[in-house]
Amino acid sequence: MNIPLAEKLRPQTLQDVCGQQHLLAQGMVFRSVIETGNVPNMIFYGPSGVGKTTVARIIAENSGMRLHRLNGTTTSTADIKSVISEIGTISSLGGILLYLDEIQYLNKKQQQILLECIEDGSITLIASTTENPYFYIYNAILSRSTVFEFKSLTAPDIKISLQRAITVLQQEKPNLEMDDDALEYLSLSCGGDVRKSLNCLELLSSAAVENNGKKTITINATKQVAKRSNMRYDRNADVHYDSVSGLQKSIRGSDPDAAIHYLAKILEGGDLPSACRRLLVIAAEDIGLAYPQAIPIVKACVDSALQLGMPEARIPLATATILLATSPKSNSAYMAIHLAMEDVKNGDYGNPPRCVQNQHFDGEDSTTKGQGYLYPHDYPNHWVSQEYLPSKLQNKTYYEFGDNKIENTAKAYWQKIKGK
Repeated sequence: MNIPLAEKLRPQTLQDVCGQQHLLAQGMVFRSVIETGNVPNMIFYGPSGVGKTTVARIIAENSGMRLHRLNGTTTSTADIKSVISEIGTISSLGGILLYLDEIQYLNKKQQQILLECIEDGSITLIASTTENPYFYIYNAILSRSTVFEFKSLTAPDIKISLQRAITVLQQEKPNLEMDDDALEYLSLSCGGDVRKSLNCLELLSSAAVENNGKKTITINATKQVAKRSNMRYDRNADVHYDSVSGLQKSIRGSDPDAAIHYLAKILEGGDLPSACRRLLVIAAEDIGLAYPQAIPIVKACVDSALQLGMPEARIPLATATILLATSPKSNSAYMAIHLAMEDVKNGDYGNPPRCVQNQHFDGEDSTTKGQGYLYPHDYPNHWVSQEYLPSKLQNKTYYEFGDNKIENTAKAYWQKIKGK
């Protein structure tokens, strides 16, 4: 049986685990709790390949409890009931510890089946997930568990694992070596995922060509294998929403360099539609009336990008991104519609005044004849004082002029016309 290198090197103790020192360092609450031997219900949350499964296995195997392992991708309701059926048996006198990987794939009913056993302590749950647990895990289970976040590993952490792996590989292939620059590149290029880096190393060791009695893993070979491994991106994962959020907040904060970085990350992840949609939203929401021409300009850039496709699409989108980041900002229109919609949702509205209604005929029983609408174009400066809002909302203000050149000019104009 060909055991993957990552499995061969899986740490057996907490001391052997690379990274996650915010949890595993001496004196950290997580480490202290585990060392007491009283294992609580826990949910490990973080990207793949950073040690969640490894740490869970180490804890489970040293707990003294009857250990069951399930994976949410393949677990059935019958599998869960089978674990529950062991409660109170001789084999489970020390308690039952269920290690459940990828818990986000269990449906709500399956999670509810576990709930009663978790609540009364007959089963201790250690679950892991790559998705945000507050979105994907049943609230009742969350309230009975402690969530610990695992973070992407740093390049030095990855390098330590790779050096250890090279030593193991050299036991089978004594003539294998890896150039220092190749080791450095691989440490940096796998996005904090130690499993991915080890898989790349294993492939490189198999492909290394012998020369002068040595099989050397070179920087060129490493770049061929790892050139697209340095970025984590999943359209449905937190990192996607973080990148899109980073794009908008960087533009809103007028930082073109950060904005271009997040645009590049989204495009490199193959998500052209999200980049286009977000830029259209930003043009209206964050630049708005401070530079309204930005809206048609960005629309033209987006249309060009969609017609061109990648990789050329990056050019008009970069133009739009930098334009937006360096433009004056105003969210006055966004705030106006937000406030107005809040009133409408809350039922704070009334019938339009008679002068703006579309009904021109007065019934026989009407005491007031005539619509009473004053046509603004018949008056100087195309304006006449007239009530447009429903009577219960008279004098309500939704729109406040923004502090920018265009809106200040409009404000001064209308104050002059309206005699304010």
